[in-house]
Amino acid sequence: MDVAQLIALVKQLDLAQLLALIQDHRDIAYTVIIGYAGSNSLLMLLLVGYAAHLKAFDLATVIPLCWAASMAGDALRFWIARRWGRGLVAGRPRIAAAVAAVTRLIERHYLWMILIHRYPHGIRGVAAFAYGMASLTWPLFLVLNAIAAAIWATAVVMAGYSFGHLSEKALGEAASGLSFALLAAFLGLAWLLSKKLERAIERG
Repeated sequence: MDVAQLIALVKQLDLAQLLALIQDHRDIAYTVIIGYAGSNSLLMLLLVGYAAHLKAFDLATVIPLCWAASMAGDALRFWIARRWGRGLVAGRPRIAAAVAAVTRLIERHYLWMILIHRYPHGIRGVAAFAYGMASLTWPLFLVLNAIAAAIWATAVVMAGYSFGHLSEKALGEAASGLSFALLAAFLGLAWLLSKKLERAIERG
């Protein structure tokens, strides 16, 4: 079974079947997690934390895995921007404008930008690229990036894990369907909050 077939199958499953599928194809599942964590996907890590509570993943494994993938993903984007950034955004006015706006914020507030850029929905995709085009040095970026990625991976995965624990205690095992609906609402709320944070950063 290839990845495309697996994704198509996931769409047809309930929660119990999905967890069983993850356990049967754990290597593929961890590969997917690495890809999403490398792109700083907030919602995916919340889901991973929830799945860890349901014993589909080992919590002591997924947190370091997400930390390493996120740190490596931003380091790669920083390196690409430092080496080819100007040429890559040339002729792409919308991307250039977004990168320029984030770069201005970084030049003024690089410390807190590195700590929070993974949370807003629209900024996390370009922030590390913008760091590479700013005056930030490699050693300073690597240290702050490692710290920020560790905080992000731990906080977000544990938020999903804690939600699973609280919903199970509140609803009981018989209400797994309602628990899954509450998870969807929780993810939607996280997405809305990330959008609000993004707008607040853009105004700053």
